[in-house]
Amino acid sequence: MSTGVIIALIVIVAAVLIVAAVVAQRARGPQHGGSLKRRFGPEYDRAVARHDGDTKAAERELGERVERHGSLHTRPLESAERERFEARWTAAQERFVDSPREAVGEADRLLAELAGVRGFPGGDQYEEQFAALSVHHAHHVDGYRRVHRVTHTRVDGAQESGADTEELRESMVAARALFEELVRPGRHETTRPRTAKNTGEPAPAARAPHTWSLGKRRPKES
Repeated sequence: MSTGVIIALIVIVAAVLIVAAVVAQRARGPQHGGSLKRRFGPEYDRAVARHDGDTKAAERELGERVERHGSLHTRPLESAERERFEARWTAAQERFVDSPREAVGEADRLLAELAGVRGFPGGDQYEEQFAALSVHHAHHVDGYRRVHRVTHTRVDGAQESGADTEELRESMVAARALFEELVRPGRHETTRPRTAKNTGEPAPAARAPHTWSLGKRRPKES
């Protein structure tokens, strides 16, 4: 085989490899974007909007979040921890009737603390904590964003208008979705009734989660 033929074969093989690499790269691109869109849901659309419609920039940002936090392992809550957080959230809901802004501020602090206890970055690193939460709870993080934004927005009036109160109410209702995600027992956790100490008999049944709407006083217990 002549040298010229060998060179021609090498060139052909190299060209084929380059074409194959380009095709593979193009095939991975849409798949990667589709995967991110499925994973992040509404957060994907918000990222695109934040980058003025630049899909590639949005996917680059979301991809970096996955690289940083995708392998994060959270720890389950102990039963006592879960009960304390649930009691504090219920108290914040009740406080909303008389002090909406203070209640929303407490919800913001509660989510930051709860996420930190679960193993996410601490609440003093809000941006990083939020990024990590968006990777693992993408469909529920917007409520946290809303209560945090409202909590850290300076109020220039002596009193809140009705519209302001409604915004506070909506942000807290939205934030509850993430709260419930974070306090929910994991798939491998059990929720067996506790037994009374030294008796072997079941302890009184735990109260069902409170579901009354914000803005209404807690019903009196009979």
